[in-house]
Amino acid sequence: MKCAVCRGPAVIDLRRHNANFCADHFLKFCRDQVVRAIDEYDMIEPGERVLVAVSGGKDSLALWDLLLELGYEVEGMTIGLGIGDYSTASTEAAIAFAARRNLTLGRIDLRGDYDYDIPTAAAVTRRVPCSSCGLSKRHLIDRAALDGDYDVVATGHNLDDEAAVLFGNVLHWHTEYLGRQRPVLAERIGPEHDTRSGGAEAGTRVFPRKVKPLVRLTERETAAYCVLRGIDYVVEECPMAEGNRHLRYKEALNAVEAASPGAKQAFYFGFLARAADRFAPEPDGGDGEVRSCARCGSPTTGEVCAFCRLIDQVTGHDPVPVELVRPRRRGSRRRRARTKRPSGQSATGAQNSTGFAT
Repeated sequence: MKCAVCRGPAVIDLRRHNANFCADHFLKFCRDQVVRAIDEYDMIEPGERVLVAVSGGKDSLALWDLLLELGYEVEGMTIGLGIGDYSTASTEAAIAFAARRNLTLGRIDLRGDYDYDIPTAAAVTRRVPCSSCGLSKRHLIDRAALDGDYDVVATGHNLDDEAAVLFGNVLHWHTEYLGRQRPVLAERIGPEHDTRSGGAEAGTRVFPRKVKPLVRLTERETAAYCVLRGIDYVVEECPMAEGNRHLRYKEALNAVEAASPGAKQAFYFGFLARAADRFAPEPDGGDGEVRSCARCGSPTTGEVCAFCRLIDQVTGHDPVPVELVRPRRRGSRRRRARTKRPSGQSATGAQNSTGFAT
């Protein structure tokens, strides 16, 4: 197996590109794909400050490394979700990456800073863990970007992620989500007339721009990038994501991709080129009028934002172990964790094969 560029020994084969690469040219391939995504979708302008949402996994750490290699001004932020050993290992991986490179990494701990964690929130709300997890991360990352005066938030969503989400949204015809499934979500400016106390000044940003520079790379490719760059990352999947429909959609698309290399890329980028504009949100503000949350000042369409409502519901409860909040499976009964107020008041996934020679 020879490199398609230099004809030296190849370390990885990319069937969807019908090409093999040596280590150096594969790393260049990854950088080129990120540059192409950034340029094609106007993600980041020179001189802008970037905040990377860092989980400790391969995608977010590869993204941070790639943006630094490309010369962008990048800092990281990680959130301790309280998901047992998984969260501990994820936070340690993010801290180690930043420390070795003398980088700035902001840290938030849900239990220490907000008196709850994701297993407890899932048990108290009786909803799937991904619900409170996604809500918490979106709110805290947006808030950090605005408070820190970052121009853009970059997340590690890759081609596999985006194709799986698109597959699910098309399968169920979630048109409201199809209209927002793009590599770039533009910043949003608050209404001029909103002068509510504690909120942003009228006419200023209420949502930062969000970008996905890894949309042209797959999970296998970001894993190989990390190995070749010597980046240590958390291999295990989140134990609370077991049974998540998103993972089943990935498995289905993996089967299609194995039979027809390039299918995911054609599906996702074909949607962006030919169909995404048909699902664009109505210009009259179909999402509702944005105002400032009466509690924290964050943008919301109601009196109190979803994050503050979650805080009201879940804080003050005894921590619930991860093992008692397993995701529900089809055909089985879910054991609900018992939660109470204090008195006076992992099934893990196997490592994805990178498929390169050693």
